[in-house]
Amino acid sequence: MAVTVGAPARAPAPPSGRHRAPAVREFRRARSLGGALGITLLGAALPGAGYLWSGRRLGYAVLLPFLAGIGLTAFYVGDLRRAADLAFDPTRLEVVRVAVGALLLVWVFVVATTYLMVRPRGMQRLEKGLGVLVVSLVCVLVSIPAVQAMRIAGSQADLVRTVFDGEDTATAPDDVTEEDPWGGRQQVNVLLLGGDGGVGRTGIRTDSVILLSMNTTTGRSVMFSLPRNMMNAQFPEDSPLHEVFPDGFRNADGSDPGNWMLNAVYSQVPALYPHILGASENEGADAVKQAVAGSLGTHVDYYVLINLLGFQQLVDAMGGVTVNINEPIAINGNTDAGIPPTGYLQPGPDQHLSGFQALWYSRGRWGSDDYKRMLRQRCMVGALVDAADPLTVLRRYQALASAGKEILRTDVPRTLMPAFVDLAMKVKERPMKSMAFVSSDKFFSGDPDYDWMHDVVDRALAPKKKHAAAPDEAGTPVKTTDACGYHPVQ
Repeated sequence: MAVTVGAPARAPAPPSGRHRAPAVREFRRARSLGGALGITLLGAALPGAGYLWSGRRLGYAVLLPFLAGIGLTAFYVGDLRRAADLAFDPTRLEVVRVAVGALLLVWVFVVATTYLMVRPRGMQRLEKGLGVLVVSLVCVLVSIPAVQAMRIAGSQADLVRTVFDGEDTATAPDDVTEEDPWGGRQQVNVLLLGGDGGVGRTGIRTDSVILLSMNTTTGRSVMFSLPRNMMNAQFPEDSPLHEVFPDGFRNADGSDPGNWMLNAVYSQVPALYPHILGASENEGADAVKQAVAGSLGTHVDYYVLINLLGFQQLVDAMGGVTVNINEPIAINGNTDAGIPPTGYLQPGPDQHLSGFQALWYSRGRWGSDDYKRMLRQRCMVGALVDAADPLTVLRRYQALASAGKEILRTDVPRTLMPAFVDLAMKVKERPMKSMAFVSSDKFFSGDPDYDWMHDVVDRALAPKKKHAAAPDEAGTPVKTTDACGYHPVQ
């Protein structure tokens, strides 16, 4: 075998392209921990920006959907009606909840990987720990509002399904649409009822009866409070109830008068004449709506029933309410049974009440009467409106939604809620007028002058100029604006 001496050794041939090891791509890194954290925070505020800085084009795939999400959020937040439409659509709320959760996971992944890509090499152990701590803290702080938004969306969807479940009543308007939510009416009238017992029970008594009338164009609103012990409640002439009670809600056989007061209509009419008004999921509410409509000489479109026994949960969920107390108000006690109160709410201006105290402010009758209690209930409505500022509602929304599911019932259709939200904003911008029918030379609850009551309502709802020209005669219902002020009883 021949051997060539001194021949230079040949370098081995490089592997072909098929067998060449893939090159490891080096991304652009920051020069210091501070720079890395700055880029990471930029990527947190503008997801994908950190990827682009490091040289990864994948950043565009993250950045563009993020910008689209900002635009979609602005689309809803920038228009109250669109936001309300979303807030009362359970299906879309569930989609929002899932989408927020998915985006949160993607955002956390992007922030974490951005930091891993741009952090400088060769950091000391203390720097590594500090970097991880800062990035983790940023992820936690941003996750808190995102998780809260998911919880609110879920709670709102549950509330809408529970309360605004499309309850069918015989007296709700049938000529309304999303395009014309008021059916051409200038006034929309909502009956606010407060009763003891669960909202699903039929045997409750409605001890608080207030009609809220709102002008759909201007937002001008008037509240009319009726005493629970009002006798001979009238029904509209075109109502089947007018045929069986042509002289009003009464019984000529001398039975217990307590069964023929206004607060007994809710339970008595369905028991005596079931289905008289037609198919309905709440015949008691239909009957009270008809009684108030006939007694005041106007129409009643919808009702909202609040369980007074659960009312304190709602007040506690709001963090309490503030009212003026002009004289001691009894807690507990039964005048008829001779059972004394266990305590009193003491007089004073701007008294902040808990749910328990607010309940007795609204219900206490020991040493008082139905008329004073009726006025306090109207003042409580105003206190609740004042307490329901957007920040409080948002901060306590979980508790409010939970309480609302337990104590509210209504026949307001879910599809009209965006229109009601829009109307409520108009109402809130104007002072609300309130009138209460209390004992006077013109009004006696045992035998009311319903013609006079009709005239009072007509004048109160008349255009402002016409109303201002009407004489303010003796016996005009009490204006509760004065009653809710601080005027201590000497």
